[in-house]
Amino acid sequence: MAHGKVARRTVVSDVGSLLNSPEIAALIAELDALRWTGRKGYGARALVGACLVKSLFALPTWTFVAALVAEHPGLQATLGDTPSVWAMYRFARKLRENRPALDACLNACAAALRAEYGDDLGKDVAIDASDMPAFANGQRFVSKGGPDRERFSDPDASWGHRSAVSTRAAGSFYGFKLDMAVDTATGLPLAWQVRTAKRNESMFVAPLLDTILARGFKPETCAMDKGYDHARVYAECEERGCGPVIPLRGAKGKQVALPLALGGRLFPRIARHTQRFRDLYRGRGAVERAFGDLKNNYGLAPLRVRGLERVQLHADLTMLTRLSLALERARAVPLAA
Repeated sequence: MAHGKVARRTVVSDVGSLLNSPEIAALIAELDALRWTGRKGYGARALVGACLVKSLFALPTWTFVAALVAEHPGLQATLGDTPSVWAMYRFARKLRENRPALDACLNACAAALRAEYGDDLGKDVAIDASDMPAFANGQRFVSKGGPDRERFSDPDASWGHRSAVSTRAAGSFYGFKLDMAVDTATGLPLAWQVRTAKRNESMFVAPLLDTILARGFKPETCAMDKGYDHARVYAECEERGCGPVIPLRGAKGKQVALPLALGGRLFPRIARHTQRFRDLYRGRGAVERAFGDLKNNYGLAPLRVRGLERVQLHADLTMLTRLSLALERARAVPLAA
């Protein structure tokens, strides 16, 4: 039925384009060299393609992916096979046990994006964390008034706090958090890390910036909310040549005299009262939009896996799909055009 809009490329064509991209083709070649096949001889192309299908269709489990591929002739032709659900689960386990191949592919995608977008990519970044409720019950008691729970289905998860959004109030949740740094101009994730929910988000600024630098980006500013207003965070940013853009907690309406030398938490290099600070901090919304896009359109949430390693792999595969799709579209429509 016509609806007056131009149809986007189909997901099937996206899967085929991504599988043929140089970065994912190199990953497939490396996995084939390691003889990573299922029991019935499913090739790495079909299994990597299943990972892309899972994110592009925002499917929560491998069972859904296997059912979709089994009923979709177009996907079968694109993948070149119809892998079973058990082959997909085994493939995920092998990816967890051999991380260098996937990490190399993610780094290659980042390098290719930097080549496409130029040096401006990663110049201004924003960092924040988002909740990822566990696929588990974290209640202390087995039942109301009953005995303490002795075994938790996801021992890596923990209780943490999350902020309010339009659909729920602020409060505690049981699960994990995803810390992420994105480019404020494009909204592309440049670095990310999954952790248990109880750990403080300010502890993960330095690892994210180190990952960004290791991938060849040169961040000049980093926008974060008041939760990161900590002297250590300012020092970590300055040590890496990155100007922190963080509102000062408890300083609404206060006026302070500028010192002779700028630096530190109270007097950062980018003064808070300037228009530049306000413009840079407005870019922090990019990380919020990126979380919403990944959760709603790429299947980052809800979680249907347990354990920190499995959740990290789930996030990595989601990011791989997001970055490789952005790269493929940048190549199809040159940015200079």
